[in-house]
Amino acid sequence: MKEEINKIKYPPRVELACLPTPLRRLHRFGERLGIELYMKRDDLTGIALTGNKVRKLEFVLADAQAQNADIVLTCGGAQSNHSRATAVAAAMVGLRCRLLLRTADPAKPPPIEGNILLDRMAGAEIVWITREEYRNRHEIFEREAFALRNEGRTPYIIPEGASNPIGSWGYMLAAEELGRDISSLPGGSERPTTIIHATGSGGTAAGLILGARLAGLPVRVVSFNVCDDESYFIRVIGNICEELIAGYHLTIDFDRQHDIHIIDGYVGRGYAISRPEELSLLCDVARTEGIFLDPVYTGKAFYGMVQELKRDPGCFGERVVFVHTGGIFSLFSMAGEIVPLL
Repeated sequence: MKEEINKIKYPPRVELACLPTPLRRLHRFGERLGIELYMKRDDLTGIALTGNKVRKLEFVLADAQAQNADIVLTCGGAQSNHSRATAVAAAMVGLRCRLLLRTADPAKPPPIEGNILLDRMAGAEIVWITREEYRNRHEIFEREAFALRNEGRTPYIIPEGASNPIGSWGYMLAAEELGRDISSLPGGSERPTTIIHATGSGGTAAGLILGARLAGLPVRVVSFNVCDDESYFIRVIGNICEELIAGYHLTIDFDRQHDIHIIDGYVGRGYAISRPEELSLLCDVARTEGIFLDPVYTGKAFYGMVQELKRDPGCFGERVVFVHTGGIFSLFSMAGEIVPLL
């Protein structure tokens, strides 16, 4: 496996994450669910950089540096993990950062807490926009970039979640790491394994799917969407995969209808809006395993996984690896909803 993936020429990257992240067995929760359950702790990629976004940003910011950028622009929700990671990573490599963050009323932005506090402490400029404006964020990006160029700056636009072909290399490389993790488990890499994760912009899923294929890893990658629906993510993930294959001349057979596995139905009340049963499970995991999931991504995906296993204990096979993509700081802005459940 390692020999095969090392034939791939990876794009340049800046090393920002604490890698490799550990793979930990969740004995108590696994016994409860009747499976061999592991967690890939990508929440341990760093402290302020915690989560999956930094793996993508290693490649994206290397590209920004190659283009002599002096400021990066990106976007997300008010408590966006990606935006926080971008602000911190930009500071680490000496770039300025401007964030387009959506909120109900830009004239009355959310309190400076959680990820917003870290954004500001890392020096990011925040431009608050409405949810309606966010739908046209690409136009706002171009407007902001045009103004910056007129000031003599060199902007570099990073899409939501750094989910584009170059960002997805982060999780193609992570698939190599997962391959080493899995090969050291009882039964090795020959034992069928399902990799489960949350998807909100598609880049992590695209990287895992193609990276596993390049590594010759016999795994099934399953994504729980935390917004939109199955058809949306088959389109978005499929587009990233196909652009990556074409842009980097990869010899991979890929069929979006066959290779992308989305389990829909667990968006709940909506993106970044939690139900009490989801938050109760977060508390249960913390008490049982000492691990903190986040309410926006991993909480919804873990909840979906548990519900699917209750419905059919064999639906994911005997061995499951859940990828913890970080997001702990999102918990602090939801303390008012969590405390009554304790």
